[in-house]
Amino acid sequence: MPTKKKPQVTAAAVRRGELLNTAAEVFAEHGYNATTVRRIADHAGMLAGSLYYHFDSKESMLEEILRTFLDELWGGYDSVLAAGLGPRETLEALVTESFREIDRHRAAVAIYQKESRQLVAQDRFAFLAESQRRFERAWLSTLERGVAEHVFRSDLDVRLTYRFVRDTVWVAASWYRPGGQHSPEEIARQYLSMVLDGIAVRARHEERDEKSEHSG
Repeated sequence: MPTKKKPQVTAAAVRRGELLNTAAEVFAEHGYNATTVRRIADHAGMLAGSLYYHFDSKESMLEEILRTFLDELWGGYDSVLAAGLGPRETLEALVTESFREIDRHRAAVAIYQKESRQLVAQDRFAFLAESQRRFERAWLSTLERGVAEHVFRSDLDVRLTYRFVRDTVWVAASWYRPGGQHSPEEIARQYLSMVLDGIAVRARHEERDEKSEHSG
């Protein structure tokens, strides 16, 4: 049987990707409203008119940047959620996948963090609100399952914990740089060691030892 040929990446597609990466960096640094097509073109080393050969507006560039990021994010998240892991393992995998996405799409994550609240009011970016709802459901259900299965503390405020985890993970986009000293997996391990010691149920002998110290 004939072998299936891999789809070829054209020069135009490569150039388009390069321009989107440039636009993402400019949006992240200067903000969406302050960024003009001319500014993006200047950073890309081309005339503003030439940029319109690839994109019809800065809105279409931003939409493609955010959709690409979220499609990859949910590809990873859906795989984790379908894996049948325990709540702690699910939380660990979601955090690790989040840091991997920051590594792959740092600028897009920064844009998402800064701009999504204003963008969701536009019909073109309504997909951001749906993604936020899915994101919240995934994390809250994992935390609630952990409490129900006595993996996480019974007194845990799951919504407050969700907000803490969400914000402290994604804020890493403001300082993380790909190719740095630590890989995304290493950062995730360090982060999880700090968070889970605060929400995991302690072993019974540790609780007894603590009670003995207080009663002594």
